[in-house]
Amino acid sequence: MQGRVPKDLAFVVDAGGAITVWSDGARRLLGYEPAELVGRPVDDLLAARLPESTRRHATEGLPWAGEVALRHRDGSRVVVRLRGTPLLDAEGGRLWLVTGSVPVHPGARDEHGPPLWDLALAQLPVPVAVYDRDARLVGANEIMAEVMGRSEEEMKGLTLWEIEPNPPFDTNDRLQREVLRTGEMIFHEEHGKAPGDIRPHAWSMFMSPLKDEAGVVQGLSATVFDTTEQYWSRRRLAVINEASLRIGSTLDVARTAEEMAEVAVARGFADFVTVDLLESVTRGDEPGPLPIDTPVTLRRTAQRSVLEGCPESVVTPGGTVRYPVGALPLRTLAAERGARHHPGDPELLDWLKASPARAETVSRYMIHSVMMVPLRARGVTLGLVHFLRHRTPDSFSEDDLLLAEDIVARAAVSVDNARRFTRERRTALALQRSLLPERLPELAAMDIAYRYLPTGAGADIGGDWFDVIPLSGARVALVVGDVVGHGIQASATMGRLRTAVRTLADVDLAPDELLTQLDDLVIRLDREEGPEVRGAEEASGQVGATCLYAVYDPVSRRCTMARAGHPPPALVTPDGGVRFVDLPAGPPLGLGGLPFEAAEVQLEENSLLALYTDGLIEAPGHDVEIGISLLRQALGAPAPELEETCEQVLRTLLTGRPADDDVVLMLARTAVLDAGKVRTWQLPPDPAAVARARKMAGEQLAEWGLTEAEFATELIVSELVTNALRYGGAPIELRLIRDSTLICEVSDGSSTAPHLRRARVFDEGGRGLLLVAQLAERWGSRQTATGKTIWAEQALPAGV
Repeated sequence: MQGRVPKDLAFVVDAGGAITVWSDGARRLLGYEPAELVGRPVDDLLAARLPESTRRHATEGLPWAGEVALRHRDGSRVVVRLRGTPLLDAEGGRLWLVTGSVPVHPGARDEHGPPLWDLALAQLPVPVAVYDRDARLVGANEIMAEVMGRSEEEMKGLTLWEIEPNPPFDTNDRLQREVLRTGEMIFHEEHGKAPGDIRPHAWSMFMSPLKDEAGVVQGLSATVFDTTEQYWSRRRLAVINEASLRIGSTLDVARTAEEMAEVAVARGFADFVTVDLLESVTRGDEPGPLPIDTPVTLRRTAQRSVLEGCPESVVTPGGTVRYPVGALPLRTLAAERGARHHPGDPELLDWLKASPARAETVSRYMIHSVMMVPLRARGVTLGLVHFLRHRTPDSFSEDDLLLAEDIVARAAVSVDNARRFTRERRTALALQRSLLPERLPELAAMDIAYRYLPTGAGADIGGDWFDVIPLSGARVALVVGDVVGHGIQASATMGRLRTAVRTLADVDLAPDELLTQLDDLVIRLDREEGPEVRGAEEASGQVGATCLYAVYDPVSRRCTMARAGHPPPALVTPDGGVRFVDLPAGPPLGLGGLPFEAAEVQLEENSLLALYTDGLIEAPGHDVEIGISLLRQALGAPAPELEETCEQVLRTLLTGRPADDDVVLMLARTAVLDAGKVRTWQLPPDPAAVARARKMAGEQLAEWGLTEAEFATELIVSELVTNALRYGGAPIELRLIRDSTLICEVSDGSSTAPHLRRARVFDEGGRGLLLVAQLAERWGSRQTATGKTIWAEQALPAGV
């Protein structure tokens, strides 16, 4: 055997691959005692697959040299440049003596020593090789031999492809022949593993022609520079650049965490990344100070691996991980700065021993380098990020830690921004939903189904609203509106308008009159919320809204509607026809000075009304006309249930994409009160009509089986008819309606509205309406085309 055996490492492997001799130097380097390894397979020492050239040479029984990753006794990896020398035992079996490499400088020595040129070539600190006109190796220095994993003697006379018939040496061989053909130098950069290495390197190669005095190319020289550090520096800059571009593209906490993990893995910085956030952060709440004397629970928000499915993870996405007091991650969070570790570190070993599953994963995937970096923004800790390597041979360096802290710091600001947005959006949504109906009333007049979708875009929520308001006489009012703008201000304005509509509806104003009153209110709100200019008398235009108000009467089947700049409702007839009701457009609320007009439509039983806001028909991907067409198509074949029809409409118009604006859709299927539940009598303007009216009302209640309500109803009828005779005028009409309540209505030809007052001891009148108010659950009056109607509602007796 040539050379000498180094004192720091040597061991012998028999023909079966078992270790037979273990030197003291090997013990000091790898930590194993001879008794622990002698007789065990040498593969137990390997922490990574042998280089291709090393395996090939070993199989052929040829000497080999190269870098080999070995497993230290503490679980860490140790990369050593080894040389394997084949030997024969006493029985002719093959043995391998594995030692450290011994540099042998090429070049013949004579009695006066080697030529200086040979010494310079041999000791040049960069790999150099010389090739002849046929691209066959003439000579190489020792560093080149180490890089190639073969000695100079083994490579002489061979082409590069013959020396190493694997990519990328086919490309290098082709480039060498191009240099020999053209006589021009070629510069080539490459990243990969050399035959004797287990770690990839970056190489910068200069292939220069060697010419004689006549300028004829006689060969070429190849000079190789290891630019791995520069390569990694460029990679780190690329990671930082991509992080600045990709992280924080949305205001979603989970997506921002995923983007950080994706950048670190996609750019080859780490093989496995996890992002664990405090549970308060995932909810959008403000995280408090990190406790140091109690365990901390974090939620796995994102993880990404070079392996499909993240098999290294012991925590599922969305699951929680609990850090006990004194654990390494918790100490890292308390230190507020990142740290590097390898499996042999005592601190990390303690952390791994606490979880057998985590320790088993580290061993199975040979995770050899770990970084933990706290996620902090604006002086507050949000979570912890783990960076791990198992496929990348190089351990994390100090520069890598600085890069990781830079990436995490950028991501932390985006995560905190997303958290703040989540909290503000949740607050705004809670406000808006609190201002919308929590549940719809049970109605005999119609069945109702609705959908409310807040905007899915990054903008604040809008001011869309809807309402269903029971009115007197079993009628019902439907309201849909949209406040201009977004955010909490729009939601507050929406709440004011909805309250105003309910108040005006209780007065039983006609739809056009109600919109006129609402228009005045919007103008006042605009003046109050506009620019703070003392004495400003004109509206600023900052507050505005659209609205559609419809009132349906299930007795007459008439629906009266008016709109203020709002899209017209769609009407689906029982035979399946779809049309949009031709209503006067009306100006948006807040302009002032322009009239609103109402229209009346006669509806068949089981007609379907669709009220909506513009966010439905102006969804992304199409204009208003296309939206109207799609709505017509979706309503053309309504499902048997209204809830299914709502889903059908949203699927057709939104096609699974989030809307740019709030969306309100309300469907109402009309019903008609059975004729047997309504009785109407025309009364003459004669005091004798009071007794007749009481008698007819009593008989009708007996027919309906409501004799328990007969006494109270007769008193109510008597007082209301008497009031119509005394203060009203012809025509006088009495109507009884049996719905979910018992409704008594008396209409007369006077528009003077009554009001409740307390009668004095000696007053002859003033007690009638007070008596009605005591007997009825609700009472009131409304204006009609010919005068007014006074009504009172009573609860039906139990069991009826």
